[in-house]
Amino acid sequence: MQAHELFQHLRIPELGDVRQYVRTLPTNTLMGVGAFAALTTYWYTTRPKALKPPCDLAMQSVEVEGGDRARRSTLLDSDEQLTYYYDDIRTMYEVFQRGNKVSNNGPCLGHRKPNQPYEWISYQEVSDRAEYVGSALLHRGFKAASDTFVGIFAQNRPEWVITELACYTYSMVAVPLYDTLGAEAITYVINKADISLVVCDTPEKANLLLSNVEEKETPVLRTIVLMEPFDDDLAERAKKCGVELVSLEEIENEGKVHRKEPHPPKPEDLAVVCFTSGTTGNPKGAMLTHKNIVSNSSAFLKVTEDVVFPSTKDVLISFLPLAHMFERVVECVILCHGARIGFFQGDIRLLMDDLKVLQPTIFPVVPRLLNRMFDRIYGQANTPIKRWMLEFASKRKEAELRSGIIRNNSLWDKIIFGKVQASLGGKVRLLITGAAPVSPTVLTFLRGALGCQFYEGYGQTECTAGCSLTVPGDWTAGHVGAPMPCNQIKLVDVEEMQYFAAKGEGEVCVKGPNVFNGYLKDAEKTAEALDKDGWLHTGDVGKWLPNGTLKLIDRKKHIFKLAQGEYIAPEKIENIYTRCEPVGQIFVYGESLQAFLVGIVVLDPDNVLNWAKKRKFKGSYEQLCKDKEFKTIVLEDLVRLGKEAGLKTFEQVKDIAIHPEMFSIENGLLTPTLKAKRPELRKYFESQINELYANNKV
Repeated sequence: MQAHELFQHLRIPELGDVRQYVRTLPTNTLMGVGAFAALTTYWYTTRPKALKPPCDLAMQSVEVEGGDRARRSTLLDSDEQLTYYYDDIRTMYEVFQRGNKVSNNGPCLGHRKPNQPYEWISYQEVSDRAEYVGSALLHRGFKAASDTFVGIFAQNRPEWVITELACYTYSMVAVPLYDTLGAEAITYVINKADISLVVCDTPEKANLLLSNVEEKETPVLRTIVLMEPFDDDLAERAKKCGVELVSLEEIENEGKVHRKEPHPPKPEDLAVVCFTSGTTGNPKGAMLTHKNIVSNSSAFLKVTEDVVFPSTKDVLISFLPLAHMFERVVECVILCHGARIGFFQGDIRLLMDDLKVLQPTIFPVVPRLLNRMFDRIYGQANTPIKRWMLEFASKRKEAELRSGIIRNNSLWDKIIFGKVQASLGGKVRLLITGAAPVSPTVLTFLRGALGCQFYEGYGQTECTAGCSLTVPGDWTAGHVGAPMPCNQIKLVDVEEMQYFAAKGEGEVCVKGPNVFNGYLKDAEKTAEALDKDGWLHTGDVGKWLPNGTLKLIDRKKHIFKLAQGEYIAPEKIENIYTRCEPVGQIFVYGESLQAFLVGIVVLDPDNVLNWAKKRKFKGSYEQLCKDKEFKTIVLEDLVRLGKEAGLKTFEQVKDIAIHPEMFSIENGLLTPTLKAKRPELRKYFESQINELYANNKV
């Protein structure tokens, strides 16, 4: 059939007839046709498009040949793990050199004062200042070697990165210190790592370090370099302690006069000793090489290479602690591409203001912040109509997520979610969360509401930062993605908990170039973490899902993280609380989707009545168990004991429920050796625990 015959058959005029036909149409009809054409064109250009995944989402990992059920990313063509993404980047020193080159000496590190715009330091200035600091250390007798440790005790700020780069430029090792370690742990780290020089930010931190010296607890510490100005009293105090107190500015001037040629490290050289806060005993110093960090960063680039790839136009907001490896790996990715890092003002309460001014494109977050965002959005939907509209819009965006679509230009973005996106600066294109699991409900909602790519990763310091990561296009929640290209993951039997690798469940073990060298001067702890074949045993229990992604389902030693990423050892806390006179038994519980702990208390029948009487409470054992005011004073006594024993704020229970019956072998809550059966306790008290969390929302 010819074209004109087809037109006649379908009663469609041919082109010449169409022109004649259009000339005879009324003007308003023509306008209608034009409007329809414009709408059609607008829909065509703005229609939602699904992101093309880098692999088959139904098979994101495959078993390694002869690898004892170990699995690897399907982004790789072979079982060989990815170590480097760029041929010219093997060390953290080379990371910065590449960034300097591709940025064409563009802006690098930014900071701001209250109610002021960001001020930027160029790549070359950062490089020069790092060389000045490193040269001054060499002039003072420090060696350009991987056994020279330099302490950094500061909040995120440009000087942090400059000091770290100074270490890398001259093959020295950075050892971060941070407040949440506590004074005793900081003392331990300084002595363990034999740190004679610490660079810190404020006079308050310098005073803390000097107090340790005065008590003869850190005799090895000889020099404190202070980023901020200090007065004569502090200088005099340092002098009396036999410690040299010098400003960072003086150090830079000294290095400028005595400038030395860089002495770059090798990939296998130690880069960082990152001490983990731990839960019991002293912190452990994870030894991480340049190869470890670069391989982990390279794996992130491999996973996201077709959709995220940073450019010199990207901006990162830096507020997660640089003392943790998650933030450091993200900044490594940013710096090697010549992009910018803007630091928050140091006060988390001002973060939203920093976001509006900086307008970041890349935003690393932790679940606690996500939970607050979620609660805040729903809190503002304070009428039935607003709540209905929010939930309706959320469902529409969630439907797009299931089709692999993420966007911020839909009708719902314009009328519902636009303000949320603007509150983050309006330009965020990538969020990544780690440190602790995030609720699937929160993750799915925010993926839609924020309209940007949003990845979830899992790992720990001992594998540099991440060992698994969700892939582009997979916007489902409830898992932590597939193995990263830099490592393999296998699950190992945990017989006592009835988890077996043959069933696709077990302890998560990691092997690859991102796995650490061991703990500093601690062969025993190293042997516990690394087996003879080089597998890192994480202590987390995982399960393989049918699509090859990993789901975390338990913790081998009942140690868990809260939403803010802090580790909790409940048994340690329970041992302290059981010293409370009216308490016979206690079960401390927390989960990674919550920011605080709760407890189930069983009163001691032998002691509680006398204890209550002294506090003017009357009644039987059963009556006391139901008395809300009595519960309050028991909770206060628990917190008092915890404080006296040195528990941190996040280790204290926020609320308790009192249960009238003892945990026992008979009721299935204790083992034959009288140990708490924690999964059974969680299930038995599920309703009470849920009520405690519901009544104490942060």
